[in-house]
Amino acid sequence: MSGKSQAKGEGRRAKYPVLIGTSRLKAATGFTLIEVLIAMTLLSIMVVLLFSSLSICAKSWEQGENKIAEVNEAAVVYHFFQRHLSSAIPLWDDFTARDGGYAASRPGAGAAIPRDGTNTASQSGTGAATENKDKTFSFQGKKQSLQFVSVFPASARRTGMQLFSIETQQQDGEQDIKVTLTPFYPVAEGEEWNQEEVVLLKHINNFELAYFGVDDSGEGAWQDEWLEKDAQPRLVKISINTDNGIYWPDMIIALKVAGAGVETNTENGAVSSPDSN
Repeated sequence: MSGKSQAKGEGRRAKYPVLIGTSRLKAATGFTLIEVLIAMTLLSIMVVLLFSSLSICAKSWEQGENKIAEVNEAAVVYHFFQRHLSSAIPLWDDFTARDGGYAASRPGAGAAIPRDGTNTASQSGTGAATENKDKTFSFQGKKQSLQFVSVFPASARRTGMQLFSIETQQQDGEQDIKVTLTPFYPVAEGEEWNQEEVVLLKHINNFELAYFGVDDSGEGAWQDEWLEKDAQPRLVKISINTDNGIYWPDMIIALKVAGAGVETNTENGAVSSPDSN
């Protein structure tokens, strides 16, 4: 029986030698061209989907980073005004006469104001204050500029009372908010104040200030300027618009000390009311 089967198999191989050889050749050569093209198409689709997902993730990450930067920028500006402007100290400059031209050398400084409230700068022949009784009030506010005296914490690099001068500036075709810091104390003859300029906010298209306090009629109202007064306003409203169109809500800062100006004794740093002498 087995001999007959073996003989039949040999006869079949002898009868169909070409078909058996073709099957072995196909197994040895691998994939066909169509199979390779299909595999490459599927791989290309997978790569396109992968890169699309990565692109979407990168854009989402970038938008998130930009949003965080915008929020941090607004928080820094708000924190600056809330920390320093709210604690502004109403001081009279009692060393103008000794350091001639002090008020004129300050950025945005107003006219020297004597203790009786008259404007000495408008009197003929007097100019800036030159007598010991003449005083310059520290807080001077305009629609787009402001100056006030505040104190840095002991941990800051600049210690002691500082005159903050805030105004807009044009730089490289862009409008920025600049802060100038100047020590609020007299200097020895021949020395100069160590001023420091810092850009608080870049790329703005509008910066306006308003001051709430008692006007000339004795009523409380918002005013565009706060000049030649002997007291600080109760509130300061700050409006900012940026070039990128981000909405900035108005900041309203309440000044902790809004009463009449006080004097500083530059010998010992003591603060006293003008009426206490």
